Amino acid sequence: MALRSANLVVMTKAAEKAGKALLRDFGEVEQLQVSKKGPSDFVSNADTKAEQILREELSKARPAFGIMAEESTTAKPDTEFTWIIDPLDGTSNFLHGIPHWAVSIGLAKGDQMIAGVVYEPIRDEMFWCEKGTGAYLNAHRLRVSGRNNLQDCLISTGIPFKGHESPTFMTELQAVAPKVAGIRRMGAASLDLAYVAAGRYDAYWERNLKAWDAAAGVALVMEAGGSVSPFTRNDNPVFKGDILASNQHLHKQLCDLLGAAYTTI
Repeated sequence: MALRSANLVVMTKAAEKAGKALLRDFGEVEQLQVSKKGPSDFVSNADTKAEQILREELSKARPAFGIMAEESTTAKPDTEFTWIIDPLDGTSNFLHGIPHWAVSIGLAKGDQMIAGVVYEPIRDEMFWCEKGTGAYLNAHRLRVSGRNNLQDCLISTGIPFKGHESPTFMTELQAVAPKVAGIRRMGAASLDLAYVAAGRYDAYWERNLKAWDAAAGVALVMEAGGSVSPFTRNDNPVFKGDILASNQHLHKQLCDLLGAAYTTI
């Protein structure tokens, strides 16, 4: 196993601290499902508390680094390093008591991802990587799957919902679904990407992601030997949001399918 750099030690400790706080709150959420008010306000507070933990831990260790997050971005013009954080990826799952959510921390140098951590507290699964040293799940090295026939592959995606509509999704789904063994929608992009890195999924695609959704997961897939690209534009997928991640055998096949679906709209 590769030794973790000082930056990775900071990232994993921050993710674990936020994750433990969320795990305590998740137990309360399960009890709130039956109340009339529901757990919405409680979950919002839990998310805010987890972000505060991440900001405090990361800023204390690296005060010169910027921080990019959904609620606010702290720019540091004198540095090229930026933490890209999602304190609770899978908020809807958390809200409904579904045990599939994670803490995500990416580290970018300029517009390039150089490290990533995705922590799933319920299973105590810490996915981590650093550029040039590989990707790991806890102490075990990760590699993307070796499957090269789409008919054997399990694919993950994101399904549009209210406020996040996509006019192309149904066409893309109709293009991909008949070719593959199955399609999953689990509700946490960082874990979808981590699962591609671990070979649990063979590929993942989604449109209109934000940087904090994808940053750490993109780094994981790349370090696990996979390919990540936008499938309709020549942009950086982390910062522009249309992402296809897969092993290298499948990438062109899926890119062609999704691209053809896009051109029919």
